[in-house]
Amino acid sequence: MRKIIHIDMDCYFAAVEMRDNPALNNIPIAIAGRSARSVVSTCNYLAREYGVRSAMSVTQALKLCPHLELVPGRMSVYKEISAHIREIFSRYTNLIEPLSLDEAYLDVTDCQLYQGSATLIAEKIRFDIFKELNLTASAGVAPNKFLAKIASDENKPNGQCVVSPNKVTDFIEHMPLKKIPGVGPKTLEKLKAHGFFTCADVRASTIDKMVQLMGKFGAVIYTRSFGEDNRKVEPSRIRKSLAIETTLAEDISKNQLDGCLDVIQTLLPKFNQRLEKISDLAIVRQGVKIKFSDFSQTTVEQKSDSFDTGLIKHLVEQALQRGEGKRVRLIGLTLGFKPKQAADEHVSQLSFSL
Repeated sequence: MRKIIHIDMDCYFAAVEMRDNPALNNIPIAIAGRSARSVVSTCNYLAREYGVRSAMSVTQALKLCPHLELVPGRMSVYKEISAHIREIFSRYTNLIEPLSLDEAYLDVTDCQLYQGSATLIAEKIRFDIFKELNLTASAGVAPNKFLAKIASDENKPNGQCVVSPNKVTDFIEHMPLKKIPGVGPKTLEKLKAHGFFTCADVRASTIDKMVQLMGKFGAVIYTRSFGEDNRKVEPSRIRKSLAIETTLAEDISKNQLDGCLDVIQTLLPKFNQRLEKISDLAIVRQGVKIKFSDFSQTTVEQKSDSFDTGLIKHLVEQALQRGEGKRVRLIGLTLGFKPKQAADEHVSQLSFSL
């Protein structure tokens, strides 16, 4: 039986800014640019009370909270603090799987500190973070990654939730399906249309029925509804993708194909710099992401073993067709990877000619 801890910093970027500037402590703030086209990176809990959320446009955020204070982000500071947090984790285990700058899984199954109690270890980690960095973190403690991640959100902010093996059924049975990672709005809508609202509804069904309804992800939903997750904490996760995107200063409404390709052209140099750092992976797919003026978005991908600019043009055309003439607000470029075999060639460099 594994002992897994999921640590999640509380409104991380915003918390750092409030720590470093006490004048921000008692007002709603969001980490975002001041342009009306900017998007909220994160916000503090006061802002969330007004309905402000991550990935929301600044324009919408200010409508919900007119006195919202917009604070420019300081990524170099966040990365430095994240490294310190990682060092704290390493005092208790080497099995650390970072998910982002502000959250990670820890496998403390073999840690002998605090009599091997994962609950006490999680409490001590949170104590260390607060003592050394004056920041708060929440934690979930459970027999697997799925349950630990769900639990870490139960008592936020600055809280902890423990799901012991004998309490898994009580914790999971009546949980809304929207809490299962990967169950987005469209998936949830489909599940509800077939009478599935909670894990109890899925548990009363069969795995075959779920697969028939949702494909391979149906099997994941079924096992998660029983609180099952066999994934190990992976200290060295293999990169699966590379992405870059930009929100446009003005929507593209005319000559959309040429306009989108022009934007992608400007993204290529920075994208190429990032790609040059990836030497052990081979390209397996490429894609284009477009967000429209109504904030709907689509991603079109296709298998490819190299970066093909002709294919990118084709993917953009498909994405624009899905938009049915709606103005383009954001454009992104993605590549998918697999581990490179010894005989594979180096990852292709990007061509700068569209």
